[in-house]
This record gives sequence, structure tokens and C-alpha cells, in this order.
Amino acid sequence: MGVRGLQGFVGSFCPHICTVVNLREMAECHRKQHSSSPPTIVVDAMCCLRYWYTPESWVCGGQWREYMGALRTFVQAFEEAGIRLVFFFDGMVERDKRGEWVKRRHKNSRDVARIFHHLKSHGEQPGRHMFFIPTGLAVFTRLALKALGQETHCSLQEADYEVAERGLWEGCLGILGEDTDYLIYNTCPYLSIRELCLDTLDTVQLSREKLCESLQLAVADLPLLACLLGNDIVPESLFESFRYRCLSTHSAASKDLRRRGGTVLAVADHIAQVLRVHQGEKALEELLPLGPHTALFYKGVASYLLPGQISPWLSHAPKTVVAPDKQTTSMLTDLQPQRGAPLVSDPEALQVARAHHVQGECYLVYNIMCSGEIECSNTLEDELDQALPSQAFVYRPVRQRVYALLLGAGEGGSWDLATDGRGAKEVKEWFVYAGNPLKDPDLVRPLPVSIPGGVPSLKTLWLTQEPGVRALRYEVLLACFNLSSMQEDLRAVEGPFRALCCLLVYLFLQVDTLCLEDLHALIAQALCLQGKSMAHLVDLQLERIDPRAVQLASLLLRGLTTLVFVNSACGFPLNVNDFMPWNIFDGKLFHQKYLQSERGYAVEALLEQNRAWLACFQSLKAAVVKACLKESRRIGSRQPWGMPHTGPRARQQTSSGCSPQGQPWREQGPGSRQYAHEQRRKYSRPLGRPSDPQ
Repeated sequence: MGVRGLQGFVGSFCPHICTVVNLREMAECHRKQHSSSPPTIVVDAMCCLRYWYTPESWVCGGQWREYMGALRTFVQAFEEAGIRLVFFFDGMVERDKRGEWVKRRHKNSRDVARIFHHLKSHGEQPGRHMFFIPTGLAVFTRLALKALGQETHCSLQEADYEVAERGLWEGCLGILGEDTDYLIYNTCPYLSIRELCLDTLDTVQLSREKLCESLQLAVADLPLLACLLGNDIVPESLFESFRYRCLSTHSAASKDLRRRGGTVLAVADHIAQVLRVHQGEKALEELLPLGPHTALFYKGVASYLLPGQISPWLSHAPKTVVAPDKQTTSMLTDLQPQRGAPLVSDPEALQVARAHHVQGECYLVYNIMCSGEIECSNTLEDELDQALPSQAFVYRPVRQRVYALLLGAGEGGSWDLATDGRGAKEVKEWFVYAGNPLKDPDLVRPLPVSIPGGVPSLKTLWLTQEPGVRALRYEVLLACFNLSSMQEDLRAVEGPFRALCCLLVYLFLQVDTLCLEDLHALIAQALCLQGKSMAHLVDLQLERIDPRAVQLASLLLRGLTTLVFVNSACGFPLNVNDFMPWNIFDGKLFHQKYLQSERGYAVEALLEQNRAWLACFQSLKAAVVKACLKESRRIGSRQPWGMPHTGPRARQQTSSGCSPQGQPWREQGPGSRQYAHEQRRKYSRPLGRPSDPQ
């Protein structure tokens, strides 16, 4: 993230630009000078996730109640100081930054592989140096902050730009984050989340003015410096030879060519001593080896300009240049990142989706309607043991039906989405799974949604308040999971657990390798969680960590984020709090129940002898088993046939890659089960990209 090498340079060469400040004192000073506006800090939430996630356990799926407590403590500390917080989350990936996004995903995949190697070798969680944020952390953090009454937004472009813009617009105390791009933007002060002491509200402020003094540059030169060093738009490799030439001719830096800080000094000196001499006489492309990357470079410089700001380095930019893809680009009208034209014809529905997106109330809906493109980052999935299929495939049929709902099926079921030239409507999916090089997106076609009477319009689902529409929204949600037939059975399930029940039915229909012990563990942990204090969950100790349980926990959490997606697309028929992880999932508790269940603990033992939970357990289990039997899916046991579940005993030694019937998942396709009205198909080649993009 940010400018390559700048963080290290500041620490080694310019520590004086870092000043310890007290946010409580800054707020008091602001109140004296601006009595009409509260002191405000804009928070780059994506930079803060690692700071906020303080629970010791992370590999089992996340300690969500403990995490919710940490967020509450964070918010309360600022409320007590009278400081208003405004949180921003990334709402999309800009096209210019897709390459950097892919690069990070590949790095994360290597990190995930190391985590699973450690789990298999040691049976315990790796140290914090291998920390990987729990699945869905960004989505659930946004919803948690909204539940805590905080102002929360999703960006319409890269979040750092909107953070910097909001900070400048409101005259905020500062931007709280951990991204050197905030030293480049000409906005309010940059405050470090990494250095924040919550008890005292002391942190470090990094001064861009002092940085400029050290580099003998003006603030307006910083975007040029950032692009020559490399950032998320301009690849670091683009100016590698140029930087080396600067370094070799710069006397102060050439004493140690290997020091990254020397490169920053050398490039800054070149800007000050060479480029500025010719400023106004020659265009920048005559002074730098831009070649075919001119458009990309100018876009990178312009990406740091907030509304109303200009750059002396863009005043002589050509009106048109040849872009890297050989297409002519208008530089003065297309310097800022652009999104594709909307894919739907109903502007009112699109406007509603946009409003929900900006307010952080929905997930993926606006991205699909606006550009037909979505992405999903890494999940804790074991690429070497695909006994459980990737979440990218498990939840794809659900996404495909939502695509139809959002893009194609209006009143009467008519299609109005532009086609790919072959008559097919496709959404671009950038999902991480084993064997996917992410060179191109998967092109995924919508699947029809089956609703008696036809699929309602988005305006009906989102805007109509007539009686019966809430029931219709719920019906559409079940149809997106292809579970319309179990609507009556769900009535027997206690309200807060209906969403979980839907998800479990879908999972067990899709994944043939899930067994009765898995079902018992998933239900038991959700019920037992209701009676656990945070202190009890913190103190819970596990005898070992099972890699399959780690992956199953991640699969469930991706299911919960999928529920967020479907629920928002259908007009929010479900109470979102019912399926937030801090209410129905705890990583360590699930892992404990998983280990107990595979050793043969009786249901009463799994439920800790609590008879009050037994009836709810039986109704949940019955609903799942009955729904699966309707689709000829029998949930088998890993336990030896005929042996009672009377208590703990050794697990039957079977391959983790086998179903209860002994057939490996790979030989059954991707562990997915399509339903009666759909053609049965396999996604094929679990270790590679699917040959069929559906």
C-alpha cells in the first residue's frame, strides 16, 4: 500500500517529521477555535483492521464477541474525548489498481499455504507474525460499526481518495490510518493508527510539510515523487532504471546504493535540481522516460489531486496521448479513475443501490449494477487438500441468481442487460481459489430465479411498503438460495436462527463431503454461544487445531457474507443482526465442538447438558435433514455404523478427503449439488480455472 519505500525512508532518514500528539488536546483546541463544528477524525478503516483485531485466536475463524468488544472500546474512547469519527471502507477496486490487487492476492495465497503447512506440522495456531485476518472481517466490521451508531461509508472509488477528500472538506483533526499516500495528498494531518495508544489517545502525526523541507520539495511535487517511486497505480518496476540513474549520480545517496532511503533522496533531488529547471519549458514526457506509459503516469499524478486542486506538473500535459493499450485517451478529461457505464436501465433503482452502498448498508449490489464486476479476497482454504470445495464455487449459484435479480429479470422476467455478443449476460468475478492465476476474471452468467407469479422488480423489493411485500422479499431470498420449498419448514425454527438454518441447508446440499458430525458441531456452537460470556470465550483452550475445521469455519463465514449480499439485494427481509458472527459464531467454540463431535460426543454433551437448548437443536437439525432428504441428499456420519453416540471416543480413521461413502470430493466434481430444475454440472478441474465460466 502507498508509496514504495517511503515508510522506510521516513523511519530511517526523517524521523523528525513524526511528532507525538494527543488527540484529546487537539480536540479541545479545535472546540475553542471552531465552536460550531465538532472535532472530527476520518478513519481509513481498511488500514485499521489489524489494529482493531486484538483477540489472541484468529486461525479458527475469529473471536467475534471479543472483537466486537474491542470495537466498542475504541469508539467509546473517542466519544469520551468528544471526537466524532467517520469511517471509510473500500467499496471497489479501480481498474488501474487491479494489477496491484492481484499481486497482493498471490502474496496472500502464499501466506495461507504457509499457515496450513504450520497447522499440519504442529497442530497449533502460528504466531502473530503469520497473522491473517479472519474471513469477512471488513464486511462484518462495517456492520458492527453501524450497529454501534457510527457514521460509516463505502467508497465509490479507492477509499484513500475519499478519505483525503473528506478530511480536506470538513477541516478535520486528521486522517487516522497507516498508508503513506496520506503524506502525498494535500489534505488534513496524517495520524498513525499503528502508534495509537487508546488509553491516552496519544499517537504520531506525520508532517508532509516537514517531509518537503527534508526533500527540498514543494507539497505540489509530492504526487510526482510518489509516481516515480511507484505506487498502486504506477508499478514500481516502471522507473527502476530511472531511479538507479538518479541514485548513481546523487552524491549523498551514492554512498550506499543499497539503502532504499537513498533512492527517495536521489529522486527528490532530481525533481528539485533537474525537472524543476525545465518546468514550463518542456512537457514532462520530454524529461522522463515515460514511453508508452504516459497516460498511466499522468493518471497516477492526477489521482492525488483533490477537488479544486491543480498540479504544476500537469499544466503542460497533452490533450491526448496514446495509452498503454494503444487507445487514444483524453488526458484532461480522463485523468481521474472512471467506472464503467451502468448495466441496468432503471435509474431509480440504481440510485437507491448507490445510496445504500455509500452508507455502507449493502454489499456488492451497487458494484454489480454499476459495472458488472466484483471481487473477493483470500479465504483460509487449503490448496493442497480440497476435501472441502472453495467458497468461490460453493456460493456461485447463489450469486448467479442474484445477478439475474439485479441485472436481468424485471416485471415479466424480461432481460434488458447488454450481452457479450453471443447473447449471454455475464458478470466478471475476480475470486481467489486454488489454481486461479487471476490474469482474467471468470465470466459468470446469471441463473433464473424461480418465483411463483414472476420475479418482482427491484423497485417493488426496495421501495414498496405495501402489506405483503416483506413476505415477498423473504420468498425471493429463499429462491436465491433455491430453497423455496422449505419455507414452511422454517416456521418451526426459532426466529433468530432461521438465517443460519437457511445457510446450513444450502451448504449441506452443495457440499457432499459434509457429514452429521459437522452439522452437530455447527448447530451446537451457535446454541452454546448464547450462554457464553466474553471472558469464558477468551479463556477457552483447545487441545489442537484441525486444518479441516479451520477451512470449514471460513466456508461458513463466507456464507454469512453471502447472506449479507442476498439480504441487501432482496430489500432486507432478514434482520441483519440475526446472522452477524458475534451472535451465532465463535471460532474457538466451534473448534471445540468440532473436535468433540468427531470424537463421538453425544448431543447432550455437545450442548453441555443444557436441556433448554436441546429442543432448538432438534428443530434446527430436523429442518436441515428434511430439506436435504427432499433433494435425495442423505447426511451420513463419519462414525462407524451402529455405534451409539454415548460420549467421547476415538475418531474413526478415514481420509479427510472422502465423503461418508468413501468417494473423494474431487471425483464427485467440486462438491456441489445442483437442484432439480437446474442441469447437473461440474465446475471441473478443482486445481485450475473452470472450463465452464458458469
